[in-house]
Order: sequence, then structure tokens, then C-alpha cells
Amino acid sequence: SASVISRFNQSDKGIAVTNHHFKTVLEAAQAITKATDGAFDMTVAPLVNAWGFGFSKKQTITPHLLDSLTSLVGMQKVLLRGDSLIKLKPGLMIDASAIAKGYGVDIAAKVLEINGCANYLVEIGGEVYSKGHNPQSKPWRVGIDKPIDDPAASNRQIQTVVNLSGKALATSGNYRQFYIDENTGIKYAHTIDPRTGNPVNHSLLSASVIANDCMTADAYATACMVMGLEKSMELFSQHHELEGYFIYDTPQGMKTIHTPGFEKYLADN
Repeated sequence: SASVISRFNQSDKGIAVTNHHFKTVLEAAQAITKATDGAFDMTVAPLVNAWGFGFSKKQTITPHLLDSLTSLVGMQKVLLRGDSLIKLKPGLMIDASAIAKGYGVDIAAKVLEINGCANYLVEIGGEVYSKGHNPQSKPWRVGIDKPIDDPAASNRQIQTVVNLSGKALATSGNYRQFYIDENTGIKYAHTIDPRTGNPVNHSLLSASVIANDCMTADAYATACMVMGLEKSMELFSQHHELEGYFIYDTPQGMKTIHTPGFEKYLADN
């Protein structure tokens, strides 16, 4: 049978939902949308598809198309009432790709926890949660990739290493998913700002977030890539449960900055 998300996306007004995993993710997503002033938004799917980063071919982008698609975007147009998931606009779609991987890590960690595993590391697609220590009785060491144009991830280089235990780490970046317009030569990042409908255009190349759970780290890392460096640092100064490590572009080359609390996780490289 089709997934909850597929059924919801294909419906006109919404569907009945009893899946508690889905409800957990949706409620977290709604809270993070609010905390990031809409930078994180699961309803961005129609825009992602239009720009050719989703499951359909790129459309010809016009101001009129963006206007009509942005009218379908906004988490406030998705309501969870008991067992009913309601959409306030037909055509509205949700995409959980920026939060579901992190949640999957949390669930796997929970299974290990329940089965009495004291030392473990769970990783799904670069999102990580670890606890205890590694087989050498040392803290788990997790690398953050250098943001180089490397769509196939065949030439990975490590920017820095963090010690991680009892925390989650997620990284989001524009350096693997992008396309270059063959007519103009302009490079478009795969991160779409849900508020404008356009790919983001700022100096931030990669955002790594440490949080208590991976679902939260995953969603905030995506939000940072929408917000850019200054807004991300500002947000994290108000959210002390989150730490961030940012790699950004300058005319003098790549630089890094991190929240003061991230320092204690940095391994002595």
C-alpha cells in the first residue's frame, strides 16, 4: 500500500492517519518551522520539483509559476487533528526528506538502547547518533566533510572531526546537489527557500548541527542552509540545546565558524 505521505500528497483534502511515527515527525517539523520563521518547511515539495531537484523534470521557471507554487507552500496549511491530517489547499504536498533520515537514526538508536547496547554509533546517509565509546574505548569520532563540488562523493576530504557521545550530528550542504544552467552558466543550489520559491544564494556551503536527537539536528541543518550564516548564528545564540559548525565561502577562500559550545566536541586533529 502507498505510504502515508504519498496518500496525503495525492489527496485533495487530506487523509486519516494513525501512524505514530508520522505524527511524531510532523509535530516536530511544525515546531521547527515556527522556530526558524519558515526556513524549514516540509511543504516545499512543489518548488523542489519545479526546480528539478525532486522526482520530476525541471520546469521553465517564471514569476507566475513561482507565485502559483508558493501559494501551495506553508506548514500552516497542514493540520493534524486527532487522526485526521488535513490539507487546506489541494495540490499541497509534503516532503520529509530533510527530517526523516534523522528520525530513522533515532529509532535505530532506540532499538539498540532497549536491547541493552551501551556503546553504539548509528549512521544513515551522513546523519549520526552515537553513545558510549568505540571499540578502542575512546569517544566516537565523526568526520565533517570538506564542502567540495563532488556530486558522486568519490573524492571526500575531511574538514574536521568531532567527538560524539550521547548526541546527534547532522550536516546539510549544497556542494553535492546542484546543477549548472547550460544557457547562463549559473550554478543553482538544491536548497530552495520556501519563502521566496528560489534556490538560496549565499555564502554558506555546509551546516553541521549537534542536538540531543538526530531528527532535530537534521531539520535544523537544512534550515541553516536556507537561512545563511548570520541568521543561523543568531538563531543558535537563542537555542542553547543546539550547537552549529559552519563552512562558508569568502573572496579569500573557505572559512569556518562555530558556536562557542561546539568547541568542546572538536577532536584534537
